[in-house]
Amino acid sequence: MEYVYAALMLHSAGKKVDEKGVTAVLKAAGVKADESRVKALVAALEGVSIEEAIVQVAVPAVAPAPVQAAPAEAKEKEEKKEEEKKKEEEAEETGMEGLGALFG
Repeated sequence: MEYVYAALMLHSAGKKVDEKGVTAVLKAAGVKADESRVKALVAALEGVSIEEAIVQVAVPAVAPAPVQAAPAEAKEKEEKKEEEKKKEEEAEETGMEGLGALFG
């Protein structure tokens, strides 16, 4: 994975992704570069638009749109909200009646 990261770092810095660059980045990171893996990576990236590849990978990673609740579920939620609102109003009225008794 560090080989891919090295290539991405070179790309991000605007440098050419070649064997010399990838090896230098790996060496700077303290990784002993395997020459055959570096060559394979550079060969695999030849002709590939890294920018387009990043966009293609990043787009599916975006969270999917929330699924709409089924009509029955939405109706149940509305009914629960209405019930809660009624309970709050009743509690408020009961509390007010109790305050009225204080002032006679």
